Amino acid sequence: MLGFLKKPVVVTAEINLNLVALTVMGLISRLWGLSYPRAVVFDEVYYGQFVSLYMKRIFFVDDSGPPFGNMLLALGGYLGGFDGNFLWNRIGAEYSMNVPVWSLRLLPALAGALCVPLAYQILVELQFSHCAALGAALLILLENSLITQSRFMLLESILIFFILLAVLSYLKFSNLQRHSSFSGSWWFWLLLTGVACSCAVGVKYMGLFTYMLLLAISGLHFWHMIGDQNFSNVSLVCHFLARALALIIIPVAMYLAFFYVHLTLLYRSGPHDQIMTSAFQASLEGGLARITQGQPLEVAYGSQITLRNVLGKPMQCWLHSHMNTYPIRYENGRGSSHQQQVTCYPFKDVNNWWIVKDPGMQQLVVSNPPRPVRHGHIVQLVHGITTRYLNTHDVAAPLSPHSQEVSCYIDYNISMPAQNLWRVEIVNRESDTDVWKTILSEVRFVHVNTSAVLKASGIIGASLPEWGYRQLEVVGEKLSKGNHQSMVWNVEEHRYGKSQEQKEREVELHSPTQMDISKNLSFMAKFSELQWKILTLKNEGTEHKYSSSALDWITMDTNIAYWLHPTSGAQIHLLGNVVTWASANVAALVYVCLSLWYLIRRRRKIYDIPEGAWQLWVSAGGICVGGWAVNYLPFFLMEKTLFLYHYLPALTFQILLVPIVLQHLSDHLCRSLLLKSMFSALVVAWLSSVYLVYNTFSPVTYGEPALSVTELKDLRWKDSWNILIRKQ
Repeated sequence: MLGFLKKPVVVTAEINLNLVALTVMGLISRLWGLSYPRAVVFDEVYYGQFVSLYMKRIFFVDDSGPPFGNMLLALGGYLGGFDGNFLWNRIGAEYSMNVPVWSLRLLPALAGALCVPLAYQILVELQFSHCAALGAALLILLENSLITQSRFMLLESILIFFILLAVLSYLKFSNLQRHSSFSGSWWFWLLLTGVACSCAVGVKYMGLFTYMLLLAISGLHFWHMIGDQNFSNVSLVCHFLARALALIIIPVAMYLAFFYVHLTLLYRSGPHDQIMTSAFQASLEGGLARITQGQPLEVAYGSQITLRNVLGKPMQCWLHSHMNTYPIRYENGRGSSHQQQVTCYPFKDVNNWWIVKDPGMQQLVVSNPPRPVRHGHIVQLVHGITTRYLNTHDVAAPLSPHSQEVSCYIDYNISMPAQNLWRVEIVNRESDTDVWKTILSEVRFVHVNTSAVLKASGIIGASLPEWGYRQLEVVGEKLSKGNHQSMVWNVEEHRYGKSQEQKEREVELHSPTQMDISKNLSFMAKFSELQWKILTLKNEGTEHKYSSSALDWITMDTNIAYWLHPTSGAQIHLLGNVVTWASANVAALVYVCLSLWYLIRRRRKIYDIPEGAWQLWVSAGGICVGGWAVNYLPFFLMEKTLFLYHYLPALTFQILLVPIVLQHLSDHLCRSLLLKSMFSALVVAWLSSVYLVYNTFSPVTYGEPALSVTELKDLRWKDSWNILIRKQ
């Protein structure tokens, strides 16, 4: 029974020494001297702020993309014991001792190092030789720009890692499709494809390009399966559902999970939450939540409220009035009503309070029980401090002459009667009987007499002159098509008024609320709002010293100075390996020309290469040329500030194409042994030049050793490169 113990338990394993060696070299090239320089390097000043906010659990909005990449950087800080206390305000600032520099830079460096063996495996899965795969890995290993970008607290190396992982996983899955469908390894690589795609998109939206490419390739492969009579209908349905689960459902679920973790971690109020809606702000600990805690939920006749404009541009502001009146005549000679000014004020103030009044009653207090205001009800809005009624009439607004002036009515005993009735329209209502709710309801106020809609002026950045204290204009918009956010308001602060006398009411307006109502948003509501902000809240495109156009990238006519030592000539630049970049461009051109030649010849029934070699050539091009195209061409359509590092994902695919083209030329164009030998010698010489250029530029890749002025000038191979040289 125990006979099996008579023989030793033996475990055998195949170890690819090429992979091991490449991984070790990748780790050495990316991790060596990782803490140097111990200073803020280029965009570390940007991502470091987010890491600090994660450490302090303070909410922020990064309008450049989803949160997964920032969370990975924050994970490095967490593992290093970072407390978040560092002022990220200047490139080149020395890190204090509490900043774990090595830990913060570790994950990007590991991702960059692992791209080397991934490149090797991708070419093996594309059915190319181990020699070609080794060449691709060496090109990635010796690419100066990829080394520089992976050695700092930046996201491109992480993005490229997940992109390559997704490509490798799909290729492994596709190769298993032929003989091991629905096996454990088949499921593993299919699911890993979806996971890697979602991680790539979660790091930066640029990952969406490769995700779309793999979806298209998967769709094409499935289309061919449909035409294969060896697959039954049931089998095809199962294959389709498996791909839908792994490549669509799981990535979407993971994308939502990234935001769920992000919002769970960042539960405290901070400076960024002011661009969010009142409901979102109230869900955060501190800030608005401290003010709104204990407010009544339902707005009733007699309620005292502040009204925040939902648009929040050019800045958040609240409906406001004060004792001052519009000037009798404006600077351009137009006349006004000389009524009390109504503005949108970007600060909290007692003059932001309004009282919701029933037009049929005189009282300004909430009855017992309260009578809630519903969608479609007619109300008057009484300014809390001055007790004048919100009014609009057929008088041109001060800055927007095509819109109506909005004022608080003063009776001058002239032929201008009060027009102060407003219909409440709840924009986000579920039914026509919905109750107007604090924070949650988004409402429009439609003027009963003129049908004008109360609106924060659409003149972005314009403010009233000195007589209006530079506050923002509020108008009655006559042509109110749609529900533009500038026409939508929500109640932010709210209390039930109890004092009928004006003096007592003024005291009441300054006092805190008493009741306790919770207004926590659901995750999907918070996700939808945050996602919309990320997609729409873009900084104005500004020129940067090192910004560039997409055309500059192909020939590397630009560079970026990442860091300069304060005293010596040591510096770090984002510069690529010139030989590799030029070779990648030539390889892409050769691939396109050869493909066109083959296509024309095949159209004439002339087959220059075997069918298997043609299929291999096409599939490799679909991945490499397709990956380059989808990661590069979209930048010509983008209206944003562009930098050289945006090209690195596309460059990575282009580099993979170089050994593919070289092997194809060797296998199919070098017919004789002499030609093959000469071609191999040229390839060795070319690889030597790649290493020579890598070694030449390594001082500005790693930042050491410091170079003299003469040595720095010698590195300026192009006049367009900005190599920093100190004045003597």
